[in-house]
Amino acid sequence: MSINLKRNFDMRTTVHRMKLHAGISGEPVARGNATGMLPDDDMRDRQFVVALARGLEVLRAFSLGDGLLGNQEIAARTGLPKPTVSRLTHTLTKLGYLAYSERLGKYELGTGVLALGYAALRNIGVGRVARPFMQALADYSGASVSLGSRDRLEMVYIEHCRSNATISLRLETGSRIPLGMTAMGRAFLAALPNHEREPLMERLRAAHGNDWPRVAAGIAQAIEDYRTHGYTLSVGDWKQDVHAVAVPLVPPDRSRTLAINCGGPSFLFDRDRLTTDLGPRLVKLVQNIEAALMNVEQRPDQRSMQTPRG
Repeated sequence: MSINLKRNFDMRTTVHRMKLHAGISGEPVARGNATGMLPDDDMRDRQFVVALARGLEVLRAFSLGDGLLGNQEIAARTGLPKPTVSRLTHTLTKLGYLAYSERLGKYELGTGVLALGYAALRNIGVGRVARPFMQALADYSGASVSLGSRDRLEMVYIEHCRSNATISLRLETGSRIPLGMTAMGRAFLAALPNHEREPLMERLRAAHGNDWPRVAAGIAQAIEDYRTHGYTLSVGDWKQDVHAVAVPLVPPDRSRTLAINCGGPSFLFDRDRLTTDLGPRLVKLVQNIEAALMNVEQRPDQRSMQTPRG
């Protein structure tokens, strides 16, 4: 390959990556711009497959409650050119990851995605162990109790328990909440070592723009609260009428950092109740879950799960 041809090839590759970067730097319209962008290191990585990343971004354009989306809507959410989206949706449909409605001319997630999702949830054994403990706290408090894992600049609920209370948060497994403004996200950040937290803080800074000083102050307070009390709070910081407390959870194999929150409407869960009752209970709950996980790990053939205590 001549020098000029190689230079042109490198330039085209760079342009493609810049376009992809621009397309995924914001969150789809339905979710705002909270998820942030891929790290620059990923975009410079010669092993990074741009076409694959674009296909996955198309799948990420679908969120809870969306129903069907057309190519134009997917293009708007991902920032990708519509002809590119058309080719990607065609391919994903052929592979079973999307389903196409001839009548509406739109797409929805296919069974291939469902199979991957259930496989992922089953492989995260923490949820199966944690659920009875979480449900016991939900029944006691009348709150929603959820287990979450980070995805970009959001936390995703991978297990969710609620009580029979008539008033509760309208969230469920698969729901996404912001990393920097929620108790769950702050608990996740507080549990990270500095060298892992700092790159995320930089991405949060870029995502929040002029609102960053307020978000950063909330995270700093949460880290201090975690060091002092073992839990983090969000008292109207994400949504004015939502209060919550959260505690990080690290499985015995230390393969990931998760977090569990407990909260609900602000008029039912004021700061005093969070700090004097639910916060300490949640700390104890996580300790019990970690002990149960340790027991399961040491006895992999033991099928019965430990029941909640007190």
